Amino acid sequence: MSLSRPSRPASRALAGRRVVILGLARQGTALARWLVRQGAEVTVSDLQPAERLQGFLQTLEGLPIRYALGGHPLSLLEGCDLLCLSGGVPLGIPIVQEAIRRGIPLANDAQLFLERCVGWTAGITGSSGKTTTTALAGEMCRAAGFRTWVGGNIGQPLIEFVEEIGPEDRVVLELSSFQLEIMTVSPHVAAVLNITPNHLDRHGTMEAYIAAKQRILDFQDVEDIAVLGYDDPNARGLAAAVRGRLRFFSREREVARGAFLRGGTLFLRLGDEAWPICRVEEVRLRGRHNLGNLLAAAVVAGSLGADLGAIREVATSFSGVPHRLELVREVRGVRYVNDSIATTPERVRAALEAFEEPLVLLAGGRDKHLPWEETAREIARRVRVLIAFGEMGDRVVEAVQAARAAMGPAALEQVERVSTLEEAVALAARLARPGEVVLLSPGGTSYDAYRDFEERGNHFRALVEALA
Repeated sequence: MSLSRPSRPASRALAGRRVVILGLARQGTALARWLVRQGAEVTVSDLQPAERLQGFLQTLEGLPIRYALGGHPLSLLEGCDLLCLSGGVPLGIPIVQEAIRRGIPLANDAQLFLERCVGWTAGITGSSGKTTTTALAGEMCRAAGFRTWVGGNIGQPLIEFVEEIGPEDRVVLELSSFQLEIMTVSPHVAAVLNITPNHLDRHGTMEAYIAAKQRILDFQDVEDIAVLGYDDPNARGLAAAVRGRLRFFSREREVARGAFLRGGTLFLRLGDEAWPICRVEEVRLRGRHNLGNLLAAAVVAGSLGADLGAIREVATSFSGVPHRLELVREVRGVRYVNDSIATTPERVRAALEAFEEPLVLLAGGRDKHLPWEETAREIARRVRVLIAFGEMGDRVVEAVQAARAAMGPAALEQVERVSTLEEAVALAARLARPGEVVLLSPGGTSYDAYRDFEERGNHFRALVEALA
């Protein structure tokens, strides 16, 4: 397909500018290194003390960076030209609110990257599925022969490589609502997969959360492309905000432009004719929700110029991303599956739907204050043993017990409550029967015990590998 290059806003010169970065993590350290190379005067601040940040500090050793660790003093704003927020830093904290009051511009690594990237960019956001969709779209572009960069919330922040990216390169970014809520630039291809209750502890209301997701579309122009999930009412509802060309993807109905499922076959239609991608049974990814991710990736990659052969090749060979329905190993006829990415009740439901085998479900973590009623009913219907762990374990147990009592006969035979994931895996190993699946699909964040969902998933892997 022919692509016409949209314009880009003029990027801000950074040499000699005083830039403060809040949050010394993966995004913050990458941004700090890049800003130093641009000649900026960089200060990094983090709420954690230095002894908790040694791994990150070592990666910046020797660079001319000032530090304010253990808090975010308002004195950092004196002479500040730009305040950059890492993904975990909320807008409501005092230093950010004071910066807004003073008129100090806000940015993040994704904003600065998109302002300067000369390649073709796609951004993918959604409450669930964005990492898998991003990985799929990136692989499709690579299979089509394009030099392709995949980053954002998946893998390494790409800001450090922006000067290496050429005008014919393809860039696929996973973008979170945390990043999007302050951004004033959109990618050439912007995809919103779905918008379901998530991160309400950060955004406060669904309206604010939807508005943050919509910002991926707000700065597109008429030559840009928007890709929306038709089956999700909130994503579909953003069609009125689209400024460029609109494409949908759907598992439920045939769409005029985009990708859809019909009669057991996945189709892509970017012009007048619909072309078959592959049959459902040829897809290696497990779970019906992943058919939606695959359809979305096909539209994104196709919109970036990937040919049907490349899309088909990846659709029939891609087997998944770590921590997303990842098979760890089989022990004594029991398969252990790592779905640590599932930090919402809705993602737990999607994971349950991917299995026909009897399940031993490990659920818990830290509560995000999301509704559990529907997921609790699904657990009672599909799960044989529930093992709840972590801070929110009691809430999960209460919701599931209430659902089971209201339903009458159900698949759920046993409910257990433990404190830690280690205890949960040990108990699951005793209770699981040959032919069953032990599924870690927590439904809550990892922050009660782990740095992130990846650390939790890696611990689950290690615990399973250690089983006799």
